[in-house]
Amino acid sequence: MKNRMKDSRKKGSRKKGKKGSLEAKGLKEKGLKESRSEESRLAQGSLGGVRPETGDSAETEIRTENAPGCRAELLPEDFREKMRKLLGKEYEAYLESFEKPCHNGLRVNTMKLSAEDWNRLSPFQTEPVPWIENGFYYNASDEGSGRPSRHPYYYAGLYYLQEPSAMTPANLLPVKPGDRVLDICAAPGGKSTELGARLRGEGLLFSNDISNSRAKALLKNLEMAGIPNICVSSEAPEKLSEFLPEFFDCILVDAPCSGEGMFRREPDMIKSYRERGPEDYVPIQRAIMEEAVKMLRPGGYLLYSTCTFDREENEGIIRYILDRHLDMSLCSLPHRFGFAEGIGMPECVRLFPHRIEGEGHFAALLRRAGSGERPRRKDRTAQSGASLKLPDEALAFLSCLNLRRGGTEGLPGQVEEKNGKLYCLPPDFQDMKGAGKGIRFLRTGLLLGELKRGRFEPSQALAMALRKEEYPFTADFQAEDERVIRYLKGETVALREEEASWPDGSWVLVCTDGFPLGWAKKAGLNLKNKYYPGWRWQ
Repeated sequence: MKNRMKDSRKKGSRKKGKKGSLEAKGLKEKGLKESRSEESRLAQGSLGGVRPETGDSAETEIRTENAPGCRAELLPEDFREKMRKLLGKEYEAYLESFEKPCHNGLRVNTMKLSAEDWNRLSPFQTEPVPWIENGFYYNASDEGSGRPSRHPYYYAGLYYLQEPSAMTPANLLPVKPGDRVLDICAAPGGKSTELGARLRGEGLLFSNDISNSRAKALLKNLEMAGIPNICVSSEAPEKLSEFLPEFFDCILVDAPCSGEGMFRREPDMIKSYRERGPEDYVPIQRAIMEEAVKMLRPGGYLLYSTCTFDREENEGIIRYILDRHLDMSLCSLPHRFGFAEGIGMPECVRLFPHRIEGEGHFAALLRRAGSGERPRRKDRTAQSGASLKLPDEALAFLSCLNLRRGGTEGLPGQVEEKNGKLYCLPPDFQDMKGAGKGIRFLRTGLLLGELKRGRFEPSQALAMALRKEEYPFTADFQAEDERVIRYLKGETVALREEEASWPDGSWVLVCTDGFPLGWAKKAGLNLKNKYYPGWRWQ
């Protein structure tokens, strides 16, 4: 399906990093910044070290078409010897996987449409990822259908571009609507967007990344996916646990790691591995997990994952937590298509590139003893536009929204104004005692819009969180209509007479094939572009 990879690195062994060079307990930003993988242009990421979500971007789609890959003979010798002992008879098959193409994937955003709907709508040639019900492979070099990162459906948030194995962790965490969910190492957002979709707008998604720049990319991806019930922060895990003890029903720790599972796809990681290996990451992983356990409620679930093969970084971390926390137990994960058991822990799963069409991953699910259910809030009252004490223009706009979700009518949360901006806060946010002042938030809830000199301007985030039928004034263009690209570029869009039935000055929700893209304002037979400048088609 994909192009073959080429030689790009010289043969050699990993240089041992200095033990103790990272402050594991402090989890300082400098240390974690160095442990991140390359993130995408569209996600506004930056070059760094190693992260499980490598391959989580439209940038990766371009790189895997054109950039050389890694051949097995270029792997560090100490790593090869370790894998020979780990895999036994399967070792040769693992080496042969380096001669095979890598795979690109997209994960359908079920907040907006089902996998079945996507199959009917998709303009691309895709094949299902066997172990992910809403995951698909696509051919990035297929010139006929174009690249998914350059299609209006990408800008409508209908899918997220993600390496197929990286889809696994969020898929395995047993999240249900109404849960409080924490993604503690969340950027650039592949896991969080899936977790948010599974919440169906109910409960709370708390997405955190210690790097402020990566947290901004994370926020963009969550807003593009139309996830309304979010809190996005940029904090060290120990700061979160200080304010949120035993708060979450489900926690995902997709930990910084040595990245051995990504050598085939990302040969640059071998250089990082030679400088800093598993022994440098184990203290960080232990410290993050310790803080995660503190934030897990009795009866809650914690999923730990990495993109490495190293036993100390995988089963070793799980054993460390089980030995120190007797109220934590290991749950059996489903062994789906091509999965391997954990080493000495059959409840865990390992993914190898010679067994599946994807890269290397590890996942383990832990449960804390105690009550199986958290009492749900009873005051989940939604607000209608008429009940809000807001300026007239904002009141009139919000009153136009036809929201009926989750058994409620109106905005699903408390509306608050801060510095001229209106937010709809998830009901569970009210239970974060003191967190609002102690945690560095980039976003709390859904940004509805801004108040400017008595005027109200709806936000890009609100447009993406709406469905077409929830707003009365919509301009819906087919994806092939050239006006869609003009709109995404920030240009004024011309209307035909029969398309301009709304009053002049109306805020119009611009859609493609029924899926919102953003806002415009009607001016005669034109739509004055209000698409968010930072998201424009480049």
